[in-house]
Amino acid sequence: MPNPAGPRIAILGLHLEANAFAPMTTAADFRERSFLAGDAIMKNARSAAPIWPMEVPGFVAAMDRMGPWRPVPILVAGAEPGGPADHRFIQDCLKRMHGALKAAGKLDAVYITNHGAMITTEDPDPDGELYAMVRAAIGTEVPIAATVDLHCNPSRRMVDSVDVLIGYITNPHVDMRERAAEAAHALKEMMGGVKTSTAFIKLPIVAPTVTQLTAAGPYAELIALGQKRLAPEIMNVTVLGGFAFSDTPKNGLSIIVTARGANPTPARKLAREIAELAWANRQRFRAKLTALDDAVKMAKQTGGDPKYPALIFADVADNPGGGGGGNTTWLLKALHDAMVQGMLFGVFIDAALARQAHKLGIDARFDATFNGAGETDYAKRFRAQARVTALHDGRFVGRRGIFKGGTVEFGPSAALDLGGISVVVGTQRQQCADPVFFERLGLDIGKARGVVVKSRGHFRAGFDEFFTPDRVIEVDCPGLTSPVLSRFPFKRLPRPSIPLDDDAVWAPPF
Repeated sequence: MPNPAGPRIAILGLHLEANAFAPMTTAADFRERSFLAGDAIMKNARSAAPIWPMEVPGFVAAMDRMGPWRPVPILVAGAEPGGPADHRFIQDCLKRMHGALKAAGKLDAVYITNHGAMITTEDPDPDGELYAMVRAAIGTEVPIAATVDLHCNPSRRMVDSVDVLIGYITNPHVDMRERAAEAAHALKEMMGGVKTSTAFIKLPIVAPTVTQLTAAGPYAELIALGQKRLAPEIMNVTVLGGFAFSDTPKNGLSIIVTARGANPTPARKLAREIAELAWANRQRFRAKLTALDDAVKMAKQTGGDPKYPALIFADVADNPGGGGGGNTTWLLKALHDAMVQGMLFGVFIDAALARQAHKLGIDARFDATFNGAGETDYAKRFRAQARVTALHDGRFVGRRGIFKGGTVEFGPSAALDLGGISVVVGTQRQQCADPVFFERLGLDIGKARGVVVKSRGHFRAGFDEFFTPDRVIEVDCPGLTSPVLSRFPFKRLPRPSIPLDDDAVWAPPF
């Protein structure tokens, strides 16, 4: 019989999109971005401008709307996409979560908020360990719902440990709150007695991130088919493009269909239909980029003649939202060498340069050295005469797209005029997916002849008020998130896989 005080539902989760080729993600990286425990989780979730991840506010709001309930907040931690997580830190988090779950007493349900593409310095499937730990701690009868990023690399252990796994259906990701609300409603059903059965298919397609948009293209068609086939017997359809750079044995495009009831046939039938469409269109999952020289010519033409429409150039290979450092200089140097005019460039992550600009002050002119604190294989030094035009503390509320309504911590930032190119320099790694990164520094996007963003695709939801899809140029440069997968020395990714191998084969598992 339902408790009149409402169900007791635990909330916990880990978020990291891990790039195996990037520097290790440390405990400090998690604590800098998001590390909330106990009551702090609920306080943040119900605040006017919560910090990420946005799934928790979405889940809490949905539960609040459905009537009395008793949240049992455990631990929610997340870091900006980066390298493999410090294994010891993740183990400490799991141990803390396990202890809190065991101490919580009787629970009616558990909600897991998770990215799903994490690896640690020792473990290729810590997300699976999280899910299995929760299931072991609470037993087989308590329902578990998990939400994951569209770039999740799901393992069989993840799918088997929960009652429903719900992935985003939008890329750029603007439906985090909605998917969390869906998880809340699913838990309500399951607490009312509904059982689930799940079908899971993984294909040898390791889709480059730029081919995973949901407005149009092969991936959009898979998402659309799944949503069209929703019916009373189908609780959820999730199609996960995956994240190639995690380089794990569980990489590959995945279809997960959850049906209501014990009969697995409806879920299997639909999962196979979607998988067969994906395989039929496998050759469409290949990146098509614009060469650097061609992009510079386009920027030069647009900047010099107002009859051409303004363009937005995405430095997709240096996306902080995928583990990139946000500090490669190939595109910036090429634009500067070509004396391109009317260009906004954001955001370049260089804490030392941002601090120097703050120390010098507004209108200061100096010889700016990008990556002056040290070079890497990708982050080369670049020097240019610069003038400081604006300074900001880097804390703001997002206006559009993935950051909308949430608090963003960018750290001390500055706008530097290089003579035709205004560069936003920041301290903490963030992808430039919201116009506010420019606007907070007084830069007018509407008057710019071109904009460069270090972002893979989320900028599309932030900058679509300025640039239609035909004015988006994805530039081919080196970087830790290059969509040209053949440039990476993969070690654990399943082979053969499309688009790396033309001889990949697949047959339906049921």
